[in-house]
Amino acid sequence: MTLITPQPGIMEIALYEGGKSQIAGRDDVLKLSSNENPLGVPPAAQEAMAAAAGRMHLYPSTDHAALRRAIGEVHGLDPDRIICGVGSDEVLQFVTQGFAGPGDEIIHTEHGFSMYPVLIHMSGATPVCVSETDRRVDVDAILDAVTDRTRIVLLTNPGNPTGTRLSDDALTRLADGLPENVILVIDAAYAEYAEGYDGGARLATQRPNVLMTRTFSKIYGLGGLRVGWGYGPQEIIDVLRRLRQPFNLSELQMAAAEAAVRDGNWMRDCAALNADQRARLTGALRQMGIACDDSDANFVLARLADEAEAAAADRALQSEGILVRRVTGYGFPEGLRITVGDADQTGRVIAALTRWREGS
Repeated sequence: MTLITPQPGIMEIALYEGGKSQIAGRDDVLKLSSNENPLGVPPAAQEAMAAAAGRMHLYPSTDHAALRRAIGEVHGLDPDRIICGVGSDEVLQFVTQGFAGPGDEIIHTEHGFSMYPVLIHMSGATPVCVSETDRRVDVDAILDAVTDRTRIVLLTNPGNPTGTRLSDDALTRLADGLPENVILVIDAAYAEYAEGYDGGARLATQRPNVLMTRTFSKIYGLGGLRVGWGYGPQEIIDVLRRLRQPFNLSELQMAAAEAAVRDGNWMRDCAALNADQRARLTGALRQMGIACDDSDANFVLARLADEAEAAAADRALQSEGILVRRVTGYGFPEGLRITVGDADQTGRVIAALTRWREGS
C-alpha cells in the first residue's frame, strides 16, 4: 500500500472528453461538435504567425504587453487589468486556485461549462451545483445557494450547451446580490456572437468582485493555439499574475492573437455569418418538430423527444459524415449540440436531419 496520496479533491476529477473528430471509414467528415469557427483562422493571424516563426529561438515576452495593449484598445479596457492565459480555462484555474481551497465552496449552474467541477476539485474546494430553470440561469437560485463558505460563482454567459443568456439587468442583479467577498466570474467565451453584449466588461470595470474571461478559440478561430484572457479589478488581477507561469504563452500564440483581435472586419463577418446560419438552422429544426431555444452563441441545442431519439438522430448524422455533440454529461440526454457552420455546412445538416425525419 502506497503512502503517497494526492491533494483533496484530485481523485474526484472526471477526465474531460472533447468533441469527436473522426468517423471510421469516412474522409468527408463535417465536424460540428466543438463550436469551431467554420471560416477557420484569420489570414492576418496566419501571416503574423509566419513572421513570428523566425523568432522561436528567443524566449517570449513574460508580460504579454503587446497583446494586452491590443485587447485593451479594441475593447476599451485598461491593459493593466488584463491577464492572458492558455485559453480562458487557465485564467479560470488561476481564479479557483487563488481564491478558494479546502473548506470553501464554489457555485456553478447545472448546465455550465463541464470544466468547472474539474477546476473546483483541483483547488480542493467543494462544488455547489445550482439548478437552472428551463435551461436558463436562475439568479435567485444562485443567491439562495450562497453561504458563508462561498468564495466564487462561476457563470457561463451565454451558456454552453444551452446557448441562452442572462440579460444585462439580470447580471447586474446577481452582482448586486452577492456578498462583497464572493467573486463573480463571467465566462463570456461566446460574447462576440451575442449582439449588444459586452461580456460583463462594464461590471468587471465597476465592481471590486467581478471578473470577465474571454477566449480566442471561438470567433477568432484560434482554438488550436489556446489563448484566452481575463479582465477585472486590479487587486484580483495582481493575485492571478502570481499564479501564472512567466512563459505560459509562446511568441506564436501572442502574435496570432494580437493580429486576430485587431482584425475587426474578420470578427464582424464571422458574427454576421453565424447569426444568419443560426437563424436558418433554428428555423429548420423547429419546422421538423425538434425543440430548440434561441441561441446567443455559435451553436444550437437541439432537443429531441428523449435519449433514444437523440441517439437515433446522432447515428443518422454520423452515417452521412456529420459529427455533432451528445450532451448527456451536461444534463441533456435528449440533446444534440450542433455547431453553426457556413451556408453549405448548415444545408448539409438540415438535409441529413430532414431525410432522417422522413424515414423514421
